[in-house]
Amino acid sequence: MSIIKPHKLGIISGPGSEYFSGKVVKHLRRLYLERYNKLSSAMAKRHGLSEEEILKTVTLLDDLNNKRIPRSKLPTSFQCPDFSIRVKYTKFANGEEKAEILDAVRGLRVFIIYDVSNNEPVRVAGSDEPVRLSVNDHLMFLFTTINAITLAGGDSVTLVLPTYPYSRQHKKSGREALTAAMFGRICEMLGVDRIITLDIHNREIENTFTTLHLENLHASYQTLIALHKIIDFSDPDLVVVAPDTGAISRNKFYAQALHRPLAMLYKERDYSVVSKSAKSTNIRSINLLGDVKGKTVLIADDMLATGGTMIVAMRELTNLGAEKIICMVSLPMFNGSAVEDFDAAYKEGIFHRIIGTNAVFHGRDLLDKEWYIQADITELFARVISRLHHGRSISPLLDNRKFIQILIDTSQANPQAPLPGADASDPDRD
Repeated sequence: MSIIKPHKLGIISGPGSEYFSGKVVKHLRRLYLERYNKLSSAMAKRHGLSEEEILKTVTLLDDLNNKRIPRSKLPTSFQCPDFSIRVKYTKFANGEEKAEILDAVRGLRVFIIYDVSNNEPVRVAGSDEPVRLSVNDHLMFLFTTINAITLAGGDSVTLVLPTYPYSRQHKKSGREALTAAMFGRICEMLGVDRIITLDIHNREIENTFTTLHLENLHASYQTLIALHKIIDFSDPDLVVVAPDTGAISRNKFYAQALHRPLAMLYKERDYSVVSKSAKSTNIRSINLLGDVKGKTVLIADDMLATGGTMIVAMRELTNLGAEKIICMVSLPMFNGSAVEDFDAAYKEGIFHRIIGTNAVFHGRDLLDKEWYIQADITELFARVISRLHHGRSISPLLDNRKFIQILIDTSQANPQAPLPGADASDPDRD
C-alpha cells in the first residue's frame, strides 16, 4: 500500500468527540499532502518525469483501486479524501441508545475516535436539547457503533480512546469486578483489533487480553513543549516532586531528563473514606522526602479527577517553602467541582500553572482560566493512525525518550533557541 494514498481508511467520531477527531483528520490530510509533495519531488528527479506525469500516474492507480468507474476530469492537484464517516447517534426516551452508520464502510479499516470521559452537553438524535452523557452512556454508544460497523462489512475496527474507561478498576481486594479487564474483553468479543489510548493507568490491564492489541501513547513531549513556554529548563532551582509513591517512575523520568533532583511526598490515607472533592479527601498526613524551599516545583501525574489529592499536596509544598508549583497531567478530568476548587486554590497562591492535554474535552470555563495551559496531542494520534494503517512501525512514537532528551539538552544549552514543533518526536516526520 502506498504511503501517500490512504486507501480504505475511515474515521468515525463518537458523540462529543467531534472537535478532537476533526483536528486528527485535519492533521491526517496535511500529512498525506506533505508526503505526496515530498514523494512527487523525489520521483521527478529519480525517474526524469514531470510532476504532472507523476500526478497522472498516481490518479491512474487511484482509479484502478476505486470502487466506481471514474467519470470526472483528471484532477490538476493531489486529492486527499476526507476520511470522515457519518454516524447518527440516537438516545431514546427510555434511555436506550443506538448508532446508525450513514456512509458505506464495507472493506474499510475504521478508526473510532471517542472521548468517553466527555461530560459536556452533546447533541444526539431523540433530544431537542444537548444532553450530558455518563461514561456508561458513551460506552453503549461505542459498543453499538462497533457492532454496526461489523454488520456493515467493515474490514477492521480500531478504537482511539484518549482515556481508557474504568482504568482505575484494574485490581481487586474483595468481592469486586475487574472492570478495566472486562471492558477490553467485551471489545474483543465485538471484534475490535486494537485500542490506542494515552497514559493508561496500569499497563497490567493489557495482560488480560487474548487477541486485542493495546498501544499506549505518552504526551510527555507535547507537555514539555508547553512547559518550556513558562519556565527555563536550565533553571538550577528546578526540582521534580512525585505526588505519591505510585507516580515515582513518571516523575523520575522527568527528573532524569531535566537533570534535576527528585523529591517525593508520602501520604498516609484513611481508606474507609472515599474522596469526593478537593475539600473531602482521605489523606491524613503528608511527609516530604527532599527539599523544595525556594524551588520551582514540577509535579507530573497521569490523571486529575476531583483534584483533592493534588491540591492537598500543592498546599503542603507551598507551606514547606516552594516558590512556584507547576503540575503536568495527561488526563485532566476535572470531575465534580474541581475547576472551582483549583480556581480558589490559585487565588490563594497554592500553585502557578496546570498543564493538561486535550485528551479530555473541556469548555471555556476551564480553557479561559489564567492558570490552565492545554497541550495538543491530536497530531500524535494522527501519526499513529497513519502508521498503523500503512503497516509501519510506531515504536518511535511510543518511546520518545531520545527526542525528549534532545529537546531538553538543546534548550538547556541554548535557552534562546527556538524549540521544534510537536511533530519532531517522529524521526521520519512521515
